[in-house]
Amino acid sequence: MIYIYNDYGGTHTTAMAAAYHLKNLPVDRTLTKEEILNVKYFNKLTPSDIGKIIFHGIDEDGNSIYTIGRKSSKLVVPALKNLSLLLQNTYQGDEKIIYSNTMPTVPFVMKIGGFLSRQLKIDFLGVPLLILGAKQCYRDIIRLVEHTKEVGKSTNDKVVVLENEQFK
Repeated sequence: MIYIYNDYGGTHTTAMAAAYHLKNLPVDRTLTKEEILNVKYFNKLTPSDIGKIIFHGIDEDGNSIYTIGRKSSKLVVPALKNLSLLLQNTYQGDEKIIYSNTMPTVPFVMKIGGFLSRQLKIDFLGVPLLILGAKQCYRDIIRLVEHTKEVGKSTNDKVVVLENEQFK
């Protein structure tokens, strides 16, 4: 199975979701500043990375974990879903693909921090807001990852898109 976490920039909640999915972060407590900043790709991607599907690792069940930043386009994930189905049907693939939107977990403070840090390059203001936001939303991200894994294990569909609106 392939899991692809997606959101606007692909560098904050998606990176955290991938890290939680891969059990690289503790789930029983709030993360420290250092743990947040050490998450692979957290606040490290640039505008040129938008649209790139980034590999994060293989989970305990042998599933591949990826992330993608899609900006505000509502067309990226449906296009990826259609491409996935086309490739699976054409080449008789049976690998399930789960696209999971992490955007509903993003608190307002993280949106501001991401804008200041990634767009305006004002890290001394943006990074503390990103850390605060990460501490605010970590439980929602953990729940989203658990939900995503449950759907992956229980569905018979070849390709699933989870919008995850229940995590707002």
